[in-house]
Amino acid sequence: MFDVGFSEIVVIGVVALIVVGPERLPKAARTMGLLFGRLQRYVTDVKADISREMELDELRKLQKQVQGAAQEFKTSVESAAQDVHAGVRSVEEQLNAGATDVAPSPDAQGSPPVAPAEPALGVAAEPPRQPSLPGFDKI
Repeated sequence: MFDVGFSEIVVIGVVALIVVGPERLPKAARTMGLLFGRLQRYVTDVKADISREMELDELRKLQKQVQGAAQEFKTSVESAAQDVHAGVRSVEEQLNAGATDVAPSPDAQGSPPVAPAEPALGVAAEPPRQPSLPGFDKI
């Protein structure tokens, strides 16, 4: 803080001894020490407050940047979703237009669906196979 050498401190001490006197010099030195300690603590607290404010300001700037990036990402995702939705709508319209253009076949109009043929009464149907477990096929 101040560039004070040993010789300057000795000069200040001698002047204080002459001005204050030998009886009151210890009490005055103690008071000066207490005041100097308070001053140092005050300066340290002010430095810490300034440092915290600077860090808080940096955090606010970072928060604004992150919020801006998140908003930008959100808009890009929404625009991509709208593009996909528009594409799906156009494909759906094309499929609907293609379905109306195709005329139905005469068989599909009036005939009921055909059921699979059943085996004849005298022929035994093969029973369904059950899956075999490894090691149990020998029993």
